[in-house]
Amino acid sequence: MDLGIRGRTAIVCGGSKGLGRGSAEKLAEAGVDIVLNARSAEALEKTAGEIAERYGVKVTTVAADVTTPEGRAKLLEAAPAPDILVNNAGGPPPGVWSEWGEDEWQNAIRANMLTPIHLITAVLPGMIERKWGRIVNITSGSVKAPIPALGLSGAARSGLTGFVAGTSRQVARHGVTINNLLPGQHETARIESLMNNTAKQKGITVDQAREDAYSANPAGRFGTTEEFGAACAFLCSAYAGYIVGQNILLDGGAINATL
Repeated sequence: MDLGIRGRTAIVCGGSKGLGRGSAEKLAEAGVDIVLNARSAEALEKTAGEIAERYGVKVTTVAADVTTPEGRAKLLEAAPAPDILVNNAGGPPPGVWSEWGEDEWQNAIRANMLTPIHLITAVLPGMIERKWGRIVNITSGSVKAPIPALGLSGAARSGLTGFVAGTSRQVARHGVTINNLLPGQHETARIESLMNNTAKQKGITVDQAREDAYSANPAGRFGTTEEFGAACAFLCSAYAGYIVGQNILLDGGAINATL
């Protein structure tokens, strides 16, 4: 399916691995030039080279920490007028409420709420002027249903969700959409960390923790980065202009809810 976005330019944050890379790959497959961001220059350059070779698109790398003003400035200097923005940042480490003090909360809010908001507000004026834009925020299933160990992430990302709910409806008439993708458990380095944490808490092996998680999911497995990336690419497509301010779960049916 031609997504109608060939030749456009996308910023993809956290794009060297995991769900960010999956999203960058599927956008590149649709013919989109990618401005790929991550903190680690080595992993970033490797991923960029592979994507450029595989899909024949232009891939520009920006090694920077976008949770800082300097990092965001560097990214936006490389892509001052993107058509697409994919916000993505790793969540804070799992834990329990009694372990979270001022620093932990500030770090979570800065990375998972304020950083995407700052990037959104930076690119929106240009998108509105050009009468077209797509913004996708990769958040978490914990926004819809709490995961106690991910309280920092769920709280910070819920703040972003509230911002998107109002802002998306203000800009939709200009041809600009903002939506959130809420991943459940996917085959990424993040899930390995969570499985290790679960195994430690329950006193079981990591393999057993993984098997238990598979069994608890209606799909009987974790999602793939390719599946996730395809969903992201569609939300960025020419056909998604009527999808506004939505929170779309990709969790294999793990959250047991009617709506």
